[in-house]
Amino acid sequence: MKSRSRISVQQTQRLTLTTGLATSIRILRADAAGLTQYLEEQAAENPQLVVVRQTPGEWLPRWRDAMLRGGGGEQPEVEAAGPSLIAHVSGAIGALRLAPREARIAEALVEALEPTGWLGRALPAIAARAGASVPETEAVLVRIQAHVEPSGLFARSLAECLRLQAAEAEVLDAGLDAVLARLDLVAAGDLARVARETGLTEAEVRRKIAVIRGFDPKPGARFEACAAPVREPDLMARKGDAGWEISLNRSALPSLSLAEAKGKGRAEARALIRLVEGRNATLLTVGREILMRQAAALEDGTGALVPMTMAEVAEALGLHQSTISRIVAGTAVDTPKGTWWLRALFSQSVTQGGLSAAALRDRLMRLVAEEPADRPLSDEALAAALSAGGSPVARRTVAKYRGILGLPPAHRRKRRPDTGR
Repeated sequence: MKSRSRISVQQTQRLTLTTGLATSIRILRADAAGLTQYLEEQAAENPQLVVVRQTPGEWLPRWRDAMLRGGGGEQPEVEAAGPSLIAHVSGAIGALRLAPREARIAEALVEALEPTGWLGRALPAIAARAGASVPETEAVLVRIQAHVEPSGLFARSLAECLRLQAAEAEVLDAGLDAVLARLDLVAAGDLARVARETGLTEAEVRRKIAVIRGFDPKPGARFEACAAPVREPDLMARKGDAGWEISLNRSALPSLSLAEAKGKGRAEARALIRLVEGRNATLLTVGREILMRQAAALEDGTGALVPMTMAEVAEALGLHQSTISRIVAGTAVDTPKGTWWLRALFSQSVTQGGLSAAALRDRLMRLVAEEPADRPLSDEALAAALSAGGSPVARRTVAKYRGILGLPPAHRRKRRPDTGR
């Protein structure tokens, strides 16, 4: 049999990360301080770009006043930056009151944690590091995964990370679990094969994928590696006569212009200025959408956060979810309640259509603080009280969040009202 050579025509699509695209992504995800530093570096290399730092604006004097006053009078509240990932998980694990042997295993698990929030070492290696067996280590891991927020931390794979978040949101069913087990096929776009292997229709598979896209594949990325105690924010939220007004903190951004004398590098400088202007416009648009959805939190604090995902904000603005993720990374907003990380305002619902995790923690703390000293509320009673608003909360959910907050069970909270013991 003779072999024949054939000519075929194929059409393929490929995204190339050009220098311009890489610069655009870098500028999009930079906070004010990082962007200023980058622009000053570019101005040092390109004399056609003129960068002038702004004079302190409205926020900076208020911050200095709050820091310098030693006491007396009402001081503006300036909230510290969020903790680092390691500091956050260490504090949450400390509240679990583990036995000494379990604490050693937990320490080894924390050492293996990567900035994404995933474990960077295999479980047998972590067990050997802790001088424990693999079953012992896995038991501690399961306990930590169930109690440390946000869900998805300490996952061993992308599928496990997403599965933990689906279980937390109480949307994990057999169909979703089957799709999560085939993420390689989902990534390849072979939905027909996913449907065949799971027994679902392609429409059902697409709905499951839409649910999965609402989760955070890297929950550790929302934490700062070296969080500063206080920083000048990128956005400002103020309440005016017409309602909440969201604006850029211009004092945190340098002004850009072209040099008077024309020369080499002028086109590059002009392109960079356009990228920064686009970044600022996108940041303001996204910030306004997020903060208008969380207007209740601006009024009453983070305990009033409503459930909100990046996918919802992206759909409302006609942007890609990755754009939302990049623009809120490291971005802060100054509010009358303090300076908040914009990314921290995203909070998934504890139950389908129910309270956000932040709101549930706040209400749980209030219920325990207001309970009778001699008749503390059981987990069942707390669940019933939290469900009174129409969003059912399970007892096991209450127990989980009570553990996260470091609140002891009812029998340990009981004390005589006359002695306080």
